[in-house]
Amino acid sequence: MTSNISEKDKKDWKNFLEKNEKLPNKDLDRKESKSHITRSLDLHGFTLDEANKKVESFIIECFNQKVPKVVIVTGKGLHSQNDKDPYISKDFGILKYSVPDFIKNNSSLMAKIKSITDAEIIDGGSGAFYVFLKKKL
Repeated sequence: MTSNISEKDKKDWKNFLEKNEKLPNKDLDRKESKSHITRSLDLHGFTLDEANKKVESFIIECFNQKVPKVVIVTGKGLHSQNDKDPYISKDFGILKYSVPDFIKNNSSLMAKIKSITDAEIIDGGSGAFYVFLKKKL
């Protein structure tokens, strides 16, 4: 960092101090914006059928409440019992794969959804995904 302060900066600083003008405190004046509202749903322990029903009602509820972003936590499928049954696909019953497919194949839900993306690490990483909802008119 340089310690050279220009004459213009010195003059501007002096003018600011002489005016006794106060800067607004953006932290105090900040209001919670609706665009920052996020709700989440954790599906750990749900069966596939229970999870699909819960997700459908949750997305409809969030859409009606004008929530723009939903985090759905499915887990990574590490504790799934499907690997013990040779007649079931290892990916079929795992919520991580099945829930997004359920949503994408449900036209009434997709009419309310802008996009579905992978979650950031802080929200569950590969064990979660985001659903961005359209604005309710």
